[in-house]
Amino acid sequence: MSGHSHTAHPQHAEHAGHTGHGEHAGHAGHGDHGDHVAQFRRLFWVMLVLAIPTVAMSGMFAMILGYQLPDFPGARWVAPVLGTVMYVWGGRPFLTGAVSEIRSRAPGMMLLIGLAITVAFLASWGASLGVLHHELEFWWELALLIVIMLLGHWIEMRSLEQTTSALDSLSALLPDEAERITGDTLETVAPVDLRVADLVLVRPGGRVPADGRIRDGAADMDESIVTGESRTVRRGVGDSVVAGTTATDSALRVEITAVGDDTALAGIQRLVAEAQNSSSRAQRLADRAAGWLFWFALVSAILTAIVWGLIGLPDQAVIRAITVLVIACPHALGLAIPLVVSIATERAARGGVLIKDRLALEQMRTVDAVLFDKTGTLTKGQPVVVAATGGDDVLALAAAAELPSEHPLARAIVTAARERGLSIPAATEFTSSAAVGVTATVDGRQIRVGGPKLLEETGLPASQDPMPAGTTVLHVLADGRVLGVLALADEIRPESRQAIDALHRLDREVVMITGDAQAVADSVAAELGVDRVFAEVRPEDKAAKVAELQAGGRVVAMVGDGVNDAPALAQADVGIAIGAGTDVAIASAGVILASSDPRSVLSVIELSKASYRKMKQNLWWAAGYNLIAVPLAAGVLAPVGFVMPMSVGALLMSLSTVVVALNAQLLRRLDLRPEAGVD
Repeated sequence: MSGHSHTAHPQHAEHAGHTGHGEHAGHAGHGDHGDHVAQFRRLFWVMLVLAIPTVAMSGMFAMILGYQLPDFPGARWVAPVLGTVMYVWGGRPFLTGAVSEIRSRAPGMMLLIGLAITVAFLASWGASLGVLHHELEFWWELALLIVIMLLGHWIEMRSLEQTTSALDSLSALLPDEAERITGDTLETVAPVDLRVADLVLVRPGGRVPADGRIRDGAADMDESIVTGESRTVRRGVGDSVVAGTTATDSALRVEITAVGDDTALAGIQRLVAEAQNSSSRAQRLADRAAGWLFWFALVSAILTAIVWGLIGLPDQAVIRAITVLVIACPHALGLAIPLVVSIATERAARGGVLIKDRLALEQMRTVDAVLFDKTGTLTKGQPVVVAATGGDDVLALAAAAELPSEHPLARAIVTAARERGLSIPAATEFTSSAAVGVTATVDGRQIRVGGPKLLEETGLPASQDPMPAGTTVLHVLADGRVLGVLALADEIRPESRQAIDALHRLDREVVMITGDAQAVADSVAAELGVDRVFAEVRPEDKAAKVAELQAGGRVVAMVGDGVNDAPALAQADVGIAIGAGTDVAIASAGVILASSDPRSVLSVIELSKASYRKMKQNLWWAAGYNLIAVPLAAGVLAPVGFVMPMSVGALLMSLSTVVVALNAQLLRRLDLRPEAGVD
């Protein structure tokens, strides 16, 4: 399905080959994609209105259906005049596209359509003026051809319409304003106005406005949007912090070390842009077929003219050659791909799968390695209590002490106590010490909850109770004595195991990638049955890991939800964003799962296979009509007394279009519910 011709892809055709449609409805190639969809929609409806009288007043059409043309002054010029308007106005996108394909020496659909409508236009005028045989009056065929092709392109462009920008979403991760420290004063400025060596204040819960180094303070930093790391990371004086990350619990003074294009976020932007540009050169199979058909039709027409000329029938030579060129224009081929894509994307949307890039849908069937981001994709991206010692009383006391805190681990402990239906006692004298833990008075006892630093501070030994690998361990103390231990980990989605098992049944390799520590990653991988693990991967290296798999001959689908996944999503052969993820991940992907259910990946594979089958069937049907009709129109059976009448060719052409349309409708039967893919 992929190739390297810029003229073939409809998005390229739109800006290069289709620049003409900009001239009839605005500025060529400068509006957004939605404008082009609206332009083609308007053009289609206008041409449809003009086509009705053009077809009805066409002498050949009247002869085929056997009715009498109305007789009024100027009646014979209705079809030529309206047909000319349709050729110049409605045919302009195809004519300019044909010129573009000639210039790039890559004949395809645009050139085939352009050739057919031009031959039909010139032959029809010749017949209308009495210069050529009346059989060559193709006004009705010209009108139908333009309307059907415009419909195909409108459907196609509508299915390609995109409304989000990955790069805009990345920019939105920066705070709207920054607080710059100048002497003893605080000055509110836009992040773009910051300069290297400026000192800024980052408040608790605030985002870092630009890359920098901490000059004063320490905080647990939520770096998940950049690293994918599910846990907060302690950062103190001298540590580097990245634009867009959040100080969860304490204020920081940060000296700016990089601004603008030099920041890590800007680097991710560049990676996304490069990967998107490098993967946009794929070529439609229909255009390749149209390229072959162009040469087939042209050679057939030339041979037809030569043969009929040599046997002494120059009139028939002209009639047959022109008929070949007109019949060769693929009505059905022009609709074969757009109709399947349109129905597939609509069907997918009903199943919670949003197809943003048609090429991603086409390629999904060939994917043999599925690369899952761990945090927020295979897991829920939020900590939960997975083990506890000391019983419910200890959990209730820990929840009481943690209740005033906004830390993710604190919220997980409180949630666990509430889910068990425990009564959480009231706490007083709450204090929080960064990197140590919390302290509160509960029922007259001093309750403390914290990690290793808390044990160091109190001089108490760590509990010897075994805890699951890859978990965060917190000790619960009462009046200086260890009561129990809580283990917290990022919760694995219950659907993840089903999705991975189903992918294995399809002989797909399952790979997991994460910024988390190796122990955490190995623990999750072992539980889920993942084939290969990439752990402790920095955001700038995720796309490189995808490229590494591709270099090993793998066709890779990447499933992720974070900013750190955006370059990898764009680099992958197919990028799949979990819909609950960030805007930038969604914008960088070709496929978006509206739910966070990883089983939906199976639905995308099934849809890809089914739509490819329909595309192939439609292309064979559409091209097969041409392969049969063109020789018959050329007169290959003339020696046995059969020359296919133009009217029969036209009816076959219409029939092939109907068959293609009905075949595409069968896609609506697919069941794309996430649970359906694992049965």
